[in-house]
Amino acid sequence: MKTGLKVTALILGTILVFVLVFSFQLDVSAQSSIEEGANAARGNGQPDALFGDGGFVSNITNILLFIVGALSVIMLIVGGFRYVVSGGNASAVTAAKNTILYAIVGLIVAFLAYAVVNFVLSAITPGSSGFTDV
Repeated sequence: MKTGLKVTALILGTILVFVLVFSFQLDVSAQSSIEEGANAARGNGQPDALFGDGGFVSNITNILLFIVGALSVIMLIVGGFRYVVSGGNASAVTAAKNTILYAIVGLIVAFLAYAVVNFVLSAITPGSSGFTDV
């Protein structure tokens, strides 16, 4: 159990360092070179923008948030079912409560990750001044 907490702390620390390092506004030339590279690799029928509404990064973020949210709801249901069928067994009740707790923590981490991604995208996208719409 302690190893899981260490890994979680390491991931959150890495995200914090990433946000602190990249929380400044990139100049326009760096932004245009990023978009030029993305446009060069873009195939037919792919999104035109890398960032912003309908951009590649926003689409990937929304898809991943949906998947994590769906998995979290499924795990909440599984935890509730395990709790109901535990039959009063203390270890089964504890396992069910842990499943529910970790599903809720996972959902909170997913929303915080979404907020961090939007914060970073707003910092590196010229002309943006806040969170992007879902």
